[in-house]
Amino acid sequence: MRYFTAGESHGPRLTAIIEGVPAGLPLTAEDINSELKRRQGGYGRGGRMLIESDQVEITSGVRHGLTLGSPITLNVENKDFKNWTTIMSAAEVDDKFKTQRQLTKPRPGHADLVGGMKYRFSDLRNVLERSSARETTMRVAIGAVAKRLLAELEIDVASHVTVFGGIEVAVPENLTVSDIRQLANQSEVSIVNPAHEQTIKELIDQTKKAGDTIGGVVEVVAGGLPVGLGSYVQWDKKLDAKIAQAVVSINAFKGVEFGLGFGAAYQPGSQIMDEIIWSETDGYTRKSNNLGGFEGGMTNGELVVVRGVMKPIPTLYQPLMSVDTATHAPYKAQVERSDPTAVPAAAVVAEHVVATVLATEILEKFGSDTLAELKENLARHNAYVKGF
Repeated sequence: MRYFTAGESHGPRLTAIIEGVPAGLPLTAEDINSELKRRQGGYGRGGRMLIESDQVEITSGVRHGLTLGSPITLNVENKDFKNWTTIMSAAEVDDKFKTQRQLTKPRPGHADLVGGMKYRFSDLRNVLERSSARETTMRVAIGAVAKRLLAELEIDVASHVTVFGGIEVAVPENLTVSDIRQLANQSEVSIVNPAHEQTIKELIDQTKKAGDTIGGVVEVVAGGLPVGLGSYVQWDKKLDAKIAQAVVSINAFKGVEFGLGFGAAYQPGSQIMDEIIWSETDGYTRKSNNLGGFEGGMTNGELVVVRGVMKPIPTLYQPLMSVDTATHAPYKAQVERSDPTAVPAAAVVAEHVVATVLATEILEKFGSDTLAELKENLARHNAYVKGF
């Protein structure tokens, strides 16, 4: 399975093409729209979410509610494009229109300045439009397709926020993936412990009044995965490495960890390694899951636990100092529409990019033309592993 996304933040639409999804997978627009709605929710979201109500149009690869095995094309209209028709026109326009909403004051923490240098743009809007987090809309859409595939294989994926603007959320022990999804969905800030809800909301309100932004840490968990996804034989075959790359590729993400993650630096190996046990009912399992479901770059049958840290959104209503690229004079950075935080949305995006990597890996290992064949291949593998 592979995919491409296309489209600019204020362009007419966002597009994704997915190739390699097996035939026979039940898939409707609502399967995707429900996930797109989750991305747009969360306490602290701002003006753009009031304009857009993302709805996908499936224009190829699905017929009568089932995938065909051919490329799937997904489109999401940008409703705000009506206000940007001339500014974002693909056709040539008069010179007087080329300077409308031109950007020459790059924002610290954004791709504006470096992207302008790389592609030799005098108008940094050419960078902003594609580097915008609006692009994650289509990665959630793609992840929604991946999650439909995983659900057919009884693989469950969920996400929640574990740190919000420096506030650590006390996560109850022994929560299932289903528990995490249910609790996080009940929270406006996507946490599983309601005791922290009001404190976090107050922090978001204070941050908004100050014209500032806050980040956080999100966690994705996946259960029901088969043993042996990924491989130890080459660096680029390690599945945890693929997931790490996908998570850090999300806008504003600056780090990733699995299981104990960086906490493993503070304890001896005797307290970190997951001891192996066996039972006739479950086969091989682990006494703990400090390694986050991975050994040697491969899934070991335990819950996959991956966390990513999102920096505060770099667009500030009290902008930091920058330099005008047209004059080289010091200037306050240009202000585009921004939210005080997008951490709950970031959790949803992370959930979907992880799901996409997992689905891609499953299809690589159990390559199949149809969903029925995929289920058969996976069942044979699981039976073998249990009897090993």
